[in-house]
Amino acid sequence: MARLYDRYKSEIVPALRERFGYANPMQVPRLEKIVINMGVGEGSRDFKVVEAAQAELALIAGQKPVITRAKKAISAFKIRENMPIGLKVTLRGARMYEFLDRLINVAIPRVRDFRGLPSKSFDGRGSHTMGLREHMIFLELDFNKVTQARGMDITTVTTAKTDEEARELLRQLGMPFRQN
Repeated sequence: MARLYDRYKSEIVPALRERFGYANPMQVPRLEKIVINMGVGEGSRDFKVVEAAQAELALIAGQKPVITRAKKAISAFKIRENMPIGLKVTLRGARMYEFLDRLINVAIPRVRDFRGLPSKSFDGRGSHTMGLREHMIFLELDFNKVTQARGMDITTVTTAKTDEEARELLRQLGMPFRQN
């Protein structure tokens, strides 16, 4: 199993039980899934762009991404219904913990002028979303083969009931939040 999951079981669960006073270990919030979303707007004109982005996201996530398609036509963006406009990957289990470990310990420290993640990026039900301007911070990518830097959103979904519980879980896992 992933090193981050072992740390969650041995250190984080007891710490969260003590902090929030959970009677049952199943009440302790845990990670449910991580969703990685990448918009590829140019993919509506050239499918090779979508295929290149799909290969890059597969290297980053370790799993083949799904192509998201337009639900309706938008003439201002020159998009017709059912055109490819993005990619997404949902990670669960061991792959989720391994990706989060790589994100926290390798990728985020490579971001230029990084001052911490905003601690207000929670949705009110225990999910946290962060945006990256470049996907080039991941070491899995070969810089010579990447044609264009793309942004992505990474959503971490937890079983926490409140933002405070989710924030504390992610902080214990190692997410570098800003000190407000």
